[in-house]
Amino acid sequence: MTEDKRTENETLEGAAAEAPAARESAAPETPSADAQVAEMKEQLLRTLADMENLRRRTEREVKDARQYAVANFARDMLQVGDNLRRALDALPAEARAAADSALIALLEGVEMTERGMLSALEQHGVRKVSPLGEKFDPNFHQAMFEVPNPEVASGTVVQVVQDGYKIGDRVLRPAMVGVARGGPKAASSPANDMGPSEHVDKTV
Repeated sequence: MTEDKRTENETLEGAAAEAPAARESAAPETPSADAQVAEMKEQLLRTLADMENLRRRTEREVKDARQYAVANFARDMLQVGDNLRRALDALPAEARAAADSALIALLEGVEMTERGMLSALEQHGVRKVSPLGEKFDPNFHQAMFEVPNPEVASGTVVQVVQDGYKIGDRVLRPAMVGVARGGPKAASSPANDMGPSEHVDKTV
């Protein structure tokens, strides 16, 4: 009877000792406090980086919207400027020299209007592109014809049919030009080496 009692006690003690170990092995491992803090810190840094990128992107979009908002209006005003220039060029220099005071005053008024319009456009970031003598750049120029000239480096703009304009760093209207052909090859740049179908379109 005593031996049976001792065996029963040993069995109960063994079961009691194994119970905590069984519970520990069955329960899922929970991350330590340091690991939780490190994970939260990483999430916070990631969120802050996303917010900073969003802030910069928003600032850039607002800046572009302000800078290029007048692009369509400015392009329409260029047509007005073209008409003013045509009116001035329609009168030959000799006819202007012999004109009476009333006609001269009219021409001077047209010139002042043209200068005022161009000045107003410049205040909004619109600048004229007059590339005479420069290397042809397909990003800002539109070649209308070639001019055979062995004395001028090939690819040089030798005639400007119509001035171009840009707003900021984007093309508002490409300059229409005549390009020299037949002379020595001009020094090229990566931008100028691109063909018509390869150049970056920066037109607004």
